[in-house]
Amino acid sequence: TKIIKVPPLAESITEGTISKWNKKAGDSVQQDEEIVTIETDKVDAPVNSPYTGKILEIFANEQDNVVVGQDLCKVELGDAAASEPEPTTTSKPTTPPTPQPSASSTPPPSAPPTPPPFESQAPPPSAPSKPSQPSSKAKGESLYGAREEREVKMNRMRLRIAERLKESQNTAASLTTFNEIDMTNIIELRNTYKDAVLKKHGVKLGFMSAFVKASTIALQEVPAVNASIAESGDTIIYRDYVDMSVAVATPKGLVTPVIRNAHLLSFVEIEKAIAELGQKARDGKMTIEDMAGGSFTISNGGVFGSLLGTPIINLPQSAILGMHATKDRPIEIRPMMYIALTYDHRLIDGREAVTFLKTVKEQVEDPRRLLLNV
Repeated sequence: TKIIKVPPLAESITEGTISKWNKKAGDSVQQDEEIVTIETDKVDAPVNSPYTGKILEIFANEQDNVVVGQDLCKVELGDAAASEPEPTTTSKPTTPPTPQPSASSTPPPSAPPTPPPFESQAPPPSAPSKPSQPSSKAKGESLYGAREEREVKMNRMRLRIAERLKESQNTAASLTTFNEIDMTNIIELRNTYKDAVLKKHGVKLGFMSAFVKASTIALQEVPAVNASIAESGDTIIYRDYVDMSVAVATPKGLVTPVIRNAHLLSFVEIEKAIAELGQKARDGKMTIEDMAGGSFTISNGGVFGSLLGTPIINLPQSAILGMHATKDRPIEIRPMMYIALTYDHRLIDGREAVTFLKTVKEQVEDPRRLLLNV
């Protein structure tokens, strides 16, 4: 027999929570077949069996916390062995549970006597203070209709997101500045070429590529926005490249996969990278490498209809660009979008933040500048 242990999950991640077992004791398993999924702070890590055989015993249940190197299950090698009913029965202790229900069957007679006196004391409900919650729930139903509350434990990713967002608020001297963009020309460009781009390159042409490209130009013009403060707190790290983090909403929470060397990519290459990373995020197949690093983040709340917002900095980065919904304004009925830059005032001055937003605005309003890099 062999013991399958929790494998190394990723750099700096030493523990996780078992979210789902795909196998149970007694099931056969093939080599490299996924047997369990472990939820970490950042991604769901599938664990594949290194052996072919049959699972004899499982040592950790779903929702249990496990650490790297901990035993997960015992596997008997081979296609199928006849000597496995005994370990299978030991992994499923049917006999211990049966006495427990039998032992619990004895208290029920004592439990019925308690309800009658409780009902008899129902008129004066002052004495039973402990059971007041169930009784208040019954009263709530009668007064306000059928209502209920339920508690759901936060998953590891949501806990980590909450921790990092609060850390950002406590660490950075955050400030947000706004501008607005006339989207007429970029909408016209998209409407003109979206079908041709889809036909030739197999990818949809959206607005994100224009904002990523405009941001890379603005970041190179204002290097402080692309920089970060080192952990020591007294050193600034400047970068001559742009690794663009793009916020993607998933059922488990917000993730920020990274487009590497975004400053070197074309519109189409950016759209392909966003589509690929977005699909991996929604399928739950994002890896730690996909989200590691990143020098600047773009968050597009406009896809959900947000008109204005103040995004939170994705530490250790120093700024984040927020896109919002495009609305027709009755100036000349022009499609206008508000954009917001939240930045760390410890590193970035107001002049630099405004210059960055102004550059993004000018580039997006005249997409020809993006193509000519002027």
